[in-house]
Amino acid sequence: MDDFLFSDRALIKIAEKVREEKRLSFEDGVLLFDSSDLLGLGFLANIVRERKNSDKAYFVNNRHINPTNICVNLCKFCAFGKEKGAKGTYEMSLDEIVKKASEGAAQGATEFHIVGGLHPDLPLDYYLDILRTLSSRFPDIHIQAFTAVEIEYFSTIASLSIEETLKKLKEAGLGSIPGGGAEVFSTRLRERVCPEKISGEKWLEVIRTAHTMGIKSNATMLYGHVETTEEKVDHLIRLRELQDETGGFMAFIPLAFHPENTEMSELKRTTGYQDLKHLAVSRLMLDNFPHIKAFWIMIGPKISQISLSFGVDDIDGTVVEERITHSAGAETEEHIPKEELIRLIKEAGRNPVERDTLYNMVA
Repeated sequence: MDDFLFSDRALIKIAEKVREEKRLSFEDGVLLFDSSDLLGLGFLANIVRERKNSDKAYFVNNRHINPTNICVNLCKFCAFGKEKGAKGTYEMSLDEIVKKASEGAAQGATEFHIVGGLHPDLPLDYYLDILRTLSSRFPDIHIQAFTAVEIEYFSTIASLSIEETLKKLKEAGLGSIPGGGAEVFSTRLRERVCPEKISGEKWLEVIRTAHTMGIKSNATMLYGHVETTEEKVDHLIRLRELQDETGGFMAFIPLAFHPENTEMSELKRTTGYQDLKHLAVSRLMLDNFPHIKAFWIMIGPKISQISLSFGVDDIDGTVVEERITHSAGAETEEHIPKEELIRLIKEAGRNPVERDTLYNMVA
C-alpha cells in the first residue's frame, strides 16, 4: 500500500494492519478518531467495505411507527420524549397503529420499525398486542421493534426477567431488535446526559440475552455531543467483543446528535466531515460486523451517498414518517421513495440491493 496515499503518516501502520486483516487496537482507534486525514480514513474503510460487501449497497423498504412519545426517562439529548400531560404528547391506539402499518404494507414495506417512549401507564400487554396484531395481519412483514432500553423497561413493569420478557415478545411476533438506546456506554457520560436510562452494561446484557435466544439486533452510537474520543473507542470495542461472543449483530449505525429542542441545544450540529469520519472509523474498528449503515434521516441523503465510499454499505430505507430525529430539528424529508434510493446508490457507483431486515435479497 503506497505511503503517499496518506497525509497523516500515522495511518501507514494502520494501513498495514488493514492490508493483513489484523484487528485494530484501542490505541489504533484513538489514532483514527484524532486523524485529520479524512480521505486516508475513507480509503482504508473502503478496503474493508469492499472486502466484506463488494460493490453492493443495501436498502430496505420500511415503515417507522412510534406508538408514544410519553417517556419517564427524559434524556437531556432527546427532543422526542415528553412528560405525561405535557403539551404535544400522544399515545396511539392499536387501530391507529394498524392504519399506519396498512399504509406501509400498501407501499411495499417488508419491515415495520417500531420504537417509542417509556410510558408510565401502558402495560406489557399493550406492546404484545401490537406485535400479535401486526404479525397476524401482515405475516410477511418483519417486525423490528423495541430497543434494549424499552425491553428492560417492559421487564420491570411486568416483574419478569429479561429472558422471560423477550420470550413473550418473540412469541407475539418480534423479529429483531433495533440498535437504539446504546448512546455511548461510558458511565460518566450517561450520568451527565441520561441519568435515568439503563447503564451501558445493562444494554449489553439485554442484547446478549436476545442474541442467545436467536433474536438478531443492530447497534448504535450517538456522537457529536459531550463524549470523548476514548469513550467512543471503548464503546466500539465493547460492541466488537459482544459480537465475538454472540455473532448476533447485523449492522452498526453511528447516529449524529441533533441538538435542537433538547436540553443540550447550545451545542452545534455535526459536520459532514465528522459524519464521514465516524462512519469510516466504525467500519475499521468493527471488523466482525457485516454491515455499517448511514442513517440518511440524520446526516442527509448527500452525505449518505458519499459515505458509500467511506465504509458504508447500507443507507437504511424508505422510512416514512420518522418522528424522533425530526423532533430535534432534522431538516431531511421523512420519506425517500425506493426509486430515489436506487438513483443515489447507482450514481455513487454502487450496486443497489433491496434487502429485508435480515439482509436477505428482496426479488
